[in-house]
Amino acid sequence: MAHKIPHTLSDAAAAKECENPLPPDGIDAIAPIQVTRSAVPDASEYAAYLAQIFSSGHLTNHGPFVDRLETALKTRLSVPHLALCANGTLALQIALRASGLTGKKVITTPFSYVATVSALLWEGCTPVFADIDEETLCLYPHAVSEKITPDVAGVLPVHIYGNACDVDAFGTMAKDAHLTLIYDGAQCFGSAYKGQSVLNYGDYATCSFHATKIFHTVEGGGVVAHSPEAMEALTLLRAFGHHGDVHYRLGINAKLSELHAAMGLALLDGVESRIAARAKVRDAYDAYLPPLGLRRPALRNDLKYNHAYYPVIFDDEKTLLCVVERLNAKNIFSRRYFYPALNTLPYLKETQPCPVAESVSRRVLCLPLYPGLEDANIERIADIVKNCLS
Repeated sequence: MAHKIPHTLSDAAAAKECENPLPPDGIDAIAPIQVTRSAVPDASEYAAYLAQIFSSGHLTNHGPFVDRLETALKTRLSVPHLALCANGTLALQIALRASGLTGKKVITTPFSYVATVSALLWEGCTPVFADIDEETLCLYPHAVSEKITPDVAGVLPVHIYGNACDVDAFGTMAKDAHLTLIYDGAQCFGSAYKGQSVLNYGDYATCSFHATKIFHTVEGGGVVAHSPEAMEALTLLRAFGHHGDVHYRLGINAKLSELHAAMGLALLDGVESRIAARAKVRDAYDAYLPPLGLRRPALRNDLKYNHAYYPVIFDDEKTLLCVVERLNAKNIFSRRYFYPALNTLPYLKETQPCPVAESVSRRVLCLPLYPGLEDANIERIADIVKNCLS
């Protein structure tokens, strides 16, 4: 895929002015429409799990529900080892430490949620930013290859919006250059590439089970590993370095509680139906939105997509800000996933230009997407977008 030259951006101050008036739609106010809506299980089903937990008194420290959920996820994802933990950021941190990347240089993407670079910084790593492919918005393998030096130890790509990175290229590159390959798969639960879960690629892959995700445990995350030794290291790292009363190594408290695991168990069987419902919303957007003036990121070939987000990329930031303003006026809330580009964060020690990511981050917006979003509201959102494009 081509590494495209970024668009010229409009002046940010001027972009705040939206020239097109908002057309009347006959309804002055509607209930708030958020960018997503958390899945919740049947209350009685979750209550039954809670009754078992309360009866046993086993609330945390890798109880039976955590064990059940780990087993169920390994089976569903067809992965050899999976360590549940308290959130997706901690999942990244313990993967970095288990892999030996702590304190080393790691190439990563500037286009992701801030947790990706936060985990690197908390582990004392030096992030080396390589630019993205403008078509998929994932880390661009050729840009990564140009950043590889003898003191680079690893690569941390992100499966953006649930879209698979070029795992074939990265796998070959990491093997040839003797680099550790960790995928941030926070957004990709339910996506599969060439018939297997996207989380099954790399030396490690991490996932987030935050309440905004397709599958969640309210707060939670996990690390997929590929050897018993790696799983043993992850198990120790998430539990202060302890097995029982014996302390083996430095660790942290990254354990998932029984109450959170119970939420995951109650929601797991409904994942496929939620993905199917999300696909219908995505199809409706595709039908209502115009072919000109905006585009959607290209999906990887051979990808079974999880429809985690509905990102649209505008030609300029001015149009994006118009859409945000007009949506908010109608009680509709989109999100600028992901803005700003991570290489521009003010607390980084040096500036590493990534022009494609910097441009895209100013022009991309995620529209509301969740099961049950009514067709009339999808059309309403599309009409507001079209009005700002005209």
